[in-house]
Amino acid sequence: MSGRPPSDPELDFHDLIADPMIRMIMKADGIDERELRELFDRTAEDMKQRREITSVTKSSSLSGAPDTLRRGVGIMLINSAGHAFVAQRSDMTDEAWQMPQGGIEPDETPRAAALRELREELGTANVEVVVGTEDWLSYELPRELLDRMPTPRWTGQTQQWFLMRFRGTDDEINVATEHPEFSTWKWVPPDQLLKLIVPFKRELYRRVLLEFAPYLPGEKS
Repeated sequence: MSGRPPSDPELDFHDLIADPMIRMIMKADGIDERELRELFDRTAEDMKQRREITSVTKSSSLSGAPDTLRRGVGIMLINSAGHAFVAQRSDMTDEAWQMPQGGIEPDETPRAAALRELREELGTANVEVVVGTEDWLSYELPRELLDRMPTPRWTGQTQQWFLMRFRGTDDEINVATEHPEFSTWKWVPPDQLLKLIVPFKRELYRRVLLEFAPYLPGEKS
């Protein structure tokens, strides 16, 4: 016997009882074919259940458990024309546009974290906070990205998002900060965001747009 999980129970069972060693053991122990078949079926079903449990355990460990997702914030910053701020990540060679986001420091409120992230990433927090999302919104990093990380601490992020209105002028924005995260930036109509964002964040951005729609010019239902 090979010890592999039975893929076709009928073929594997017939292979089993055709084995001379198995036939000898059956005869010595007084086991008939019906009893062996029942044992074989029970074993196959047990192995199937074990595989299913293992599969669920592996998938659930990457799909929303609080200890695998980094707590953070995101900011949808809009200008007087109602366009949203997006920037190109400096650590990516391909186009990877996103709205500002970042983690929450210990003892820091999400709102304070969002304003700090703006200062760190854009060089200014000259904004008016309009509204925040009611729920925390989550996304997970794709497996191919996680596999490139030696010891990934997080599998994704769970974030509270804020809609903010920029009160300054474009010359106040400077992404060449002390620790720059962006190489360039631009204002885009909100309906272009889903085309620019990387696929694994697309559903999160869709939910952000849906929740902030009543506050965006031309987006009211």
